[in-house]
Amino acid sequence: MRLFAERLPEQLNKQLQPVYLLFGNEPLLLQESRQSIQKVASSQGFEERHRFSIDASCDWNLIYQCCQSISLFSPRQLIEIELPDSGVNTTIANALFNLAEMIHDDIVLIIMGTKLTKAQENAKWFKAFYAKGCWVNCLSPDLSRLPQFVQTRCRQMKLKPDAEALHLLAQWHEGNLLALVQSLEKLALLYPDGQLNLIRLEESLSRSNHFSAFHWIDALLLGKAKRSQRILRQLQAEGVEATILLRTIQKELILLLTIQQKMPSQPIGALFESHKIWQSKRPLYSGALTRLSKNKVMRLIQLIAKAEIISKTQYETSCWPLLHQLSTEMCLPQVEL
Repeated sequence: MRLFAERLPEQLNKQLQPVYLLFGNEPLLLQESRQSIQKVASSQGFEERHRFSIDASCDWNLIYQCCQSISLFSPRQLIEIELPDSGVNTTIANALFNLAEMIHDDIVLIIMGTKLTKAQENAKWFKAFYAKGCWVNCLSPDLSRLPQFVQTRCRQMKLKPDAEALHLLAQWHEGNLLALVQSLEKLALLYPDGQLNLIRLEESLSRSNHFSAFHWIDALLLGKAKRSQRILRQLQAEGVEATILLRTIQKELILLLTIQQKMPSQPIGALFESHKIWQSKRPLYSGALTRLSKNKVMRLIQLIAKAEIISKTQYETSCWPLLHQLSTEMCLPQVEL
């Protein structure tokens, strides 16, 4: 069974599964999912809890010993395993596969980790646990899912935003769900009637979302001009160094140019594999490769070089206007004359 984190409470009300796989890049969803499972497991007699953080010094025998305990002589157990951010190597993979064979009715197992790669999804250890339980997607909602996510959160807190308020909440808090929850808690206190409109939001909320250079890159690859400019303005207001953005986008443009040069002789899928581009990112690169010609990419790289020279030699001149120009040009399709 696979579901989004916001559907987990509904699933837990139906049946507690023996295994929960919590994977994603959103700390709030990982934390809330773990707490929801803990609460339900405790109410069903899984009172003893063990938590293990996996690293090179981990003693797997301790984990195996916990799994060998039977409720006739000891309490039912909730075992939590946190995988390293660096991923699962061969040693950990083998140990996890062995652990999958030890799961019994007196154990609820939670395995937590960062965003899964396609290779990890197909690994033996992951399939072994997935067959026994539930895979909970704890990824940050993308732009298309975020309004529904905000709507669900508002409903849970008895808040009733109109269409404009819902849009503004999603826009302000994209990339920072923890800030969204904090803002909704504040709004619930300020407005007991739960009615939210644009005027009330503008009076009570500050711009608390935090974008990164990677949000900007994704918007550029997708060709979303307004979004990329909005992210860039906020990064500038937050004092992000322009040189960091220049180097980040330069790396992406050089990658696009390299792929374009090899496309006549190699399949695009093989090129994505060789440059280790994640499956979830491939549609972004495919769209950019379709929209941008080789000449356009080279001109954008030259624009970056110009901006970098200004940032290093002309201290009285800002290179931010060139970054905004780059954002605009990269999001427009190339028109060859």
